[in-house]
Amino acid sequence: MSWWSKFDLAVVEADFERIAACGLDSVRMFLTWEDFQPAPDRVDPWMLERLVEVADLAGGLGLALIPTLFTGHMSGVNWIPTWALGGSSRDPRFRVVSGGRVVHTGLRNWYTDSAVGDAQVLFAAEAAAALAGHEAVWAWDLGNENSNCVIPSTRSAARAWLARLSSAIRSADATALVTVGLHMEDLEEDRRLGPAEASEACDLLSMHGYPIYARWADGPTDHQVLPFLARVTQWLGEGGDLVFSEFGLPSLVVEDDAGAAYTARALEELRCAGCLGALLWCYSDYDPALWESPPFDLAPHERSFGLWRADGSPKPAVAAIAAFVGAARCTAAHADAWIDIDRDEFRLDPRAQLPRLYRRYREQSRGEAPTSGMTD
Repeated sequence: MSWWSKFDLAVVEADFERIAACGLDSVRMFLTWEDFQPAPDRVDPWMLERLVEVADLAGGLGLALIPTLFTGHMSGVNWIPTWALGGSSRDPRFRVVSGGRVVHTGLRNWYTDSAVGDAQVLFAAEAAAALAGHEAVWAWDLGNENSNCVIPSTRSAARAWLARLSSAIRSADATALVTVGLHMEDLEEDRRLGPAEASEACDLLSMHGYPIYARWADGPTDHQVLPFLARVTQWLGEGGDLVFSEFGLPSLVVEDDAGAAYTARALEELRCAGCLGALLWCYSDYDPALWESPPFDLAPHERSFGLWRADGSPKPAVAAIAAFVGAARCTAAHADAWIDIDRDEFRLDPRAQLPRLYRRYREQSRGEAPTSGMTD
């Protein structure tokens, strides 16, 4: 969480070399909002220089980058600049950290607060300009699970925000691809910025999914949750290309060999579902020296999602991932007989419809005829 403010290029180089050596080709990274934009009318030029240095390193190693803006939500905490606080928006599940401490205040809703929206446009435009045309940049992500910070008041506000931020990036770099980091809860609830809205402004759809957080999953290693979420996202987004940009398991919940088996099955299922690619959360476990700080003090499972341990040793999942190097993308068959409702009907009650559709999806994947009927 503090790697930009405590920047060490040699550490970044060692991390990137380890990532590239096992065959991984992409890194999604987070531009911590407070570090990059200390004031609404100023983006820190030193941080932009560091961003370029990181991109140069990645390009030299053949790694593609997905910089994520407005972070924002990460690992069960909302990291917000002081100047973006003082509003009435807040998810009570998540602590807010600002200025290095937990604060008890709401967030200004950037979908309706014009000053915060203007600041975001500035940040997006300057970051994109700093990396315009860079060989290492694959796509820009407009935020990590934004709905865990603030929710648009209307669908129109969400569409306007997406269009404005996408335009700011493309104005700075006409070649840029844009996505936004949706997650499972954006399907379980109508948060007014979902796949349909994202597909209108973005070049790619993104989805994050974790069976450990799904009450309707068949346990923490239910790998079929992931291709199901991918297919539902594409259906609601009317067929757009999708990258499954987050999945993983913490060692605190599932032992490492079982985690590796889950990773291999999930990758193959996501490939067969037609995804452009998949990204594992996350690169490394956290050093024990950080365990008393948010979010790790209250969420110990967040300490151990890494593919590598804090001492740099690989977990078994690294070898499982290496087996997929060079694997071809599949064209999904789109034989989605398990979808027996239209999109409008789904949106009327997504919390009931998503698990119901998942049962039908599982039945079809086992070669059974999906159960008819609408009861839950």
